[in-house]
Amino acid sequence: MKIYVCPCTDKEASMETLPSVIAALVGNGITPVLSAEVRGLYSDERAVYEEPDLAASGCDMLMTVGGDGMMLKWGKRAALEGKPLVGINTGRLGFMTALDSDELEKLSALADGTYRLSRRMMMTVTLVRDGEERVMTALNDTVLFKDVNSKLPEYTVKINGVKVTKVRADGLIFSTPTGSTAYALSAGGPVIEPSVECIQLTPLCAHTLLNRPMIFSGNDTMTVSYSMYEGSRVNMSVDGSGGTELSAKDRIILRRSDTVLEIVEIGEKSFYTTVGQKLMMPLK
Repeated sequence: MKIYVCPCTDKEASMETLPSVIAALVGNGITPVLSAEVRGLYSDERAVYEEPDLAASGCDMLMTVGGDGMMLKWGKRAALEGKPLVGINTGRLGFMTALDSDELEKLSALADGTYRLSRRMMMTVTLVRDGEERVMTALNDTVLFKDVNSKLPEYTVKINGVKVTKVRADGLIFSTPTGSTAYALSAGGPVIEPSVECIQLTPLCAHTLLNRPMIFSGNDTMTVSYSMYEGSRVNMSVDGSGGTELSAKDRIILRRSDTVLEIVEIGEKSFYTTVGQKLMMPLK
């Protein structure tokens, strides 16, 4: 078995944990594969170094050493390669990771096959501008948000061509079930079990007394546009990306992706135990 190990090279905790991760994998008869770009920062004769474009495709599984941000970063790559993704948490929350950094002895489950796979729906995001389409994929969410000094824009959301809401707000969050425990949760959205296939809409600071999150079927297609008010400006971020400035002529189309990510779960840890331990308890 070969696992492509992806550390967060700019985080000290991740790089400090990496030798222990390599040792645990080798100890369980698993070959750790690292990107050749990592060799300059960490060299280990127990690991195999391969070019980044080839490493993932030649492995059985991908592993991140970091936090949820690393899971988002590598989740799309793992899904496109059709490989499961397992996370070792060295960050603060680590909601999507399988193990904390002090639980590496449990990596034996990867070798003996006693782990579980949690299938995670992803979302296809299409920006339509001047007749051209730019297609992106989200594991967590897509957020439309106004500039800091901008007036409130007015958003229109259609489901399968039927208008369901028109609202003035700071922004809108469209999240997958995986993303329901991220930004959408902070904005008052519900927690959605990951196996449910749906897209959640959560308004941000809507100027209305009737502000409620809405949940749509994974079979639905959402179309979003906005109207400017006194030059209001809107940006779009996909899974926390830097942001794309939108014009009032743009349309955003969101639907369930054909690509699915499989996230590894180990031991007694499950979605519900994670909710109880990491969302109902103070952050460490």
